[in-house]
Amino acid sequence: MVRTLGGLLVAILLVAVLVYATHQEAAVECTVCMDYEGGSACRTASGSTTEATLRGAVTSACSVLSKGVTRGLACDRTPPRSVTCSE
Repeated sequence: MVRTLGGLLVAILLVAVLVYATHQEAAVECTVCMDYEGGSACRTASGSTTEATLRGAVTSACSVLSKGVTRGLACDRTPPRSVTCSE
């Protein structure tokens, strides 16, 4: 009984730490809309810095719009149509 209760408390503590760490990391949320080769896509990303979050949102949108690595890299270098970030 004591072992079970101890294990349960450890599990609850681990979940609490993970939830806290996740909320601390996602301090910035950005939505980016990209136009590339006649298509358009908008994606939202969360992260700890604006720069990293923007990069993630652009990469995500470009993965939908491009076919292949070369076109994906070209799309990544295309300026976004719109960017909205909140902290």
